[in-house]
Formats: sequence, C-alpha cells, structure tokens
Amino acid sequence: MARGIRVAVVHGPGPAHRDGVGDYVERLVGALGGAGVDAVGVPVGTPDTRSPRQWLPATLAAARRVRRLRPDVVHVQFAPSAYRFSGLPGLLPPLLPAGTPLVTTLHEYGWWAAPGWVPDAVWWPLERARLWDRETGRLVPASALVVVTNAAHARQVHGRIGTPAVEVPLAPNVVDHGGGARARARVRRELGVRPGDPLLAFFGFVHPVKGVRQLVEALPALRSGRPGLRLLVVGGFTSQALPEAEARAFRAELEALAARHGVADTVTFTGHLPASRVSELLHAADAGVLPFTAGVTTKSGALLTMLAHGLPVAVTVPDEPDPALPLGEAVAVIRARRDAAAVARAVGALLDDPDLRRRMGGAARRLAARHSWPEVATAHRALYETLTGPRPDLPRRLRTLCEALTGPRGDLSHRLRSSYADPRRDLPGHDG
Repeated sequence: MARGIRVAVVHGPGPAHRDGVGDYVERLVGALGGAGVDAVGVPVGTPDTRSPRQWLPATLAAARRVRRLRPDVVHVQFAPSAYRFSGLPGLLPPLLPAGTPLVTTLHEYGWWAAPGWVPDAVWWPLERARLWDRETGRLVPASALVVVTNAAHARQVHGRIGTPAVEVPLAPNVVDHGGGARARARVRRELGVRPGDPLLAFFGFVHPVKGVRQLVEALPALRSGRPGLRLLVVGGFTSQALPEAEARAFRAELEALAARHGVADTVTFTGHLPASRVSELLHAADAGVLPFTAGVTTKSGALLTMLAHGLPVAVTVPDEPDPALPLGEAVAVIRARRDAAAVARAVGALLDDPDLRRRMGGAARRLAARHSWPEVATAHRALYETLTGPRPDLPRRLRTLCEALTGPRGDLSHRLRSSYADPRRDLPGHDG
C-alpha cells in the first residue's frame, strides 16, 4: 500500500443526527480510515454558532487547527445550510497552509449567492476569472479539485468556473444491518400490522420540501380497499435547514393534517432513530415513498438507503431526470409533484402488484451495490494520491480520474486503479 495520507476534513458544525452533510462526513471519515487514509474532522464553529458575528472567529479557529494538523490535503465539505448560510467560510483558502492541495466537495450548488442581491452580471466575470464564486467564495476557485455528487452539479461548476469537477457518488445513510426476515416479523408484531396488511415507509429528514404533506393527503385513497394500511415516517424533523421551533411547528401541522383526513391512527412519526432501528423498520415495510417536491435523484442518501434494503420505492421525478436512476426499473414513478392523487395512484399500483415489488426490490439492491462506503473511500483515496503524488501532468491525471468516476457504473474501485495506473489515457471533450 502507498504511504499514509493525512487529510483535514473541514465541515459545518451540525451533528450527524441533525445535518445530512454532518452525517456524510461522519461516515466518510470512518470509511477513509478503512482505506488507509488518516482523516481528521475539523468543524467550523459549534452547534451553537448562529449569529453572523460568530462565523468569522469560527472560520479563523478552524484554519488554525488545520495548520496545526499539517495535513497532506485539506478537504472542505460545502453546503450553504451546513454553515447556516454564512458566506464567511468561503474565506478559508488564504488561511490554510501554503502549498497544501485544497479539495472542495459540493453537496448543494447552483441556487444560492452570498450576498443574494448582487446581480449575475457582476458574478460572471469574477467566476470565469476564478477570483470568486457566488456560493462558495474562494473555495471552488482556489481548489485543486472540485468534487460533486451528481452530474448536474458538475455541469454547473464547469459552466461557471470553466473547469471540470469529479463526480463521486453518494452512499446510503444507513446500511443494511441484516436479519431482514426476523426484523420484518418482529417489527410488524410490535406495530400491530396484520399479515397481508401493507406497510409504507418514508425515510429521511422530515422537511416541507420532502412531500410528506401530499403523502399524508394520499392516505385516505390508499386505505380505500386496504383498511389495514399503515405509514411509518422515519426520521427527525429538526436539522440545520429546519431549526427546532420550525420543526415543532411542521410536525404539529402534519399531525393536524392527518387528523383532518381521518388517518391519524394510520401514521407513525418515529423521530430520529439509531441506524439499527431504521434498518429494522425498512425491512418491515412493503414499499417506500419519497414524494420530494423537487424530485428524487441518486443524490438522495435516503433513496440509496431504501434501495440498499431491497425496498421498492415510489419517487417523484425532477425536471432533469437522473440518468443514473432507472425509472420504472429500480423505482416506481409518481407522475406529478405536489399531487396527492398522483402519489396514491403510483403507490397503489405498487401495492397491488407483488411481482412488480419483487422485481423492483431486486433491481434496487443491484443499483445500491454500486454505491457503497468502501467504494466512496477508495475513490477519495485515489483523488488524494493524485494530488500528493508526482506532479508532472497533473491535469491529465485528474481528467483520467474524472473518466473513471463519471463513466458507466460498475466496479468503481477497479476502474479507479486501472485509470490511475495508466495516466496516458485522457478524457475527450473537456477543456480543463
């Protein structure tokens, strides 16, 4: 094995149970350890960091800690919500150790600006000159490598900054803990679900953009002819994006909505649960439902979690469908967003066809097998080695890794090893 690499993973202050990026960082750091990378998490601020006055000292303190670590690579995990929509963490690059490669992973991109009142005509020349990015400040322009989790973000980065980004797919938030048949029987007994009665599951942070309102509104139609149907809403409400007071209000709204539609006894809101319990509940379900108001892609760790449990899932589709998500094969399609009747039709068809559920469950597991934490860690290690190894022809080697990561899915780690070993290969069609 090549020499050890030390990486400072800079991230927002949100704990894993309240922040999707925080959860990702916790799992990534653990997986990198298994891949022989010494990854050290460096939070910017604390969970109490909220006011604008606190973000500058928090950013300075994080930079000081990074300098003390003397890492081989600094890897910043970026999402506006992870830093509570402060632009100040975008000032990190000049504060970091000189000469140390910077990598930035974009978990959210393409919809925000700091400050928001600056017109596009001002941003464009700054971005094309790689002086400043409207969302990430100096992070993306100063990065030796930009990592994205989906092709749409890669296109946006290239369009703005003029440089290719490397796509490293996400992995499930919760892996399959096993014992599926036993867990299914036990959980259904605990919930009082009779044999043959359908059990639906939603999983993930319960936010207004997740379409849970429409899912609750679909329940009366779904219970027609299926009086024993139950719904588990598995996940917490409070997060970086939905503070505690707003989360309480939204939960009360959903509970009142369920009561108004006469389905209060049908819905169970579990709140945040340990991963092992989430796995048990997903094994107990007959189908998953993710009716996101913007549509679902493989960028969703919640979707990947359901697929990893072999669960057939009904999903809404974004305006630009994800080519990595085979609609109608691994997932059932809800034909309209923000539409309770469309949710009822898609989920009802899934519940009425056991053969379809079995086929989709098998396809779900096959798709999820391409998204694993060991694969993600292997991809990251290869990127770090590219930045810390011999440096002649670095742009060509980075383009080669782009090809390995964004080509047709398969044995990702094998393709990474092969492409990294042969830097003569090149990516067509990229100008960076």
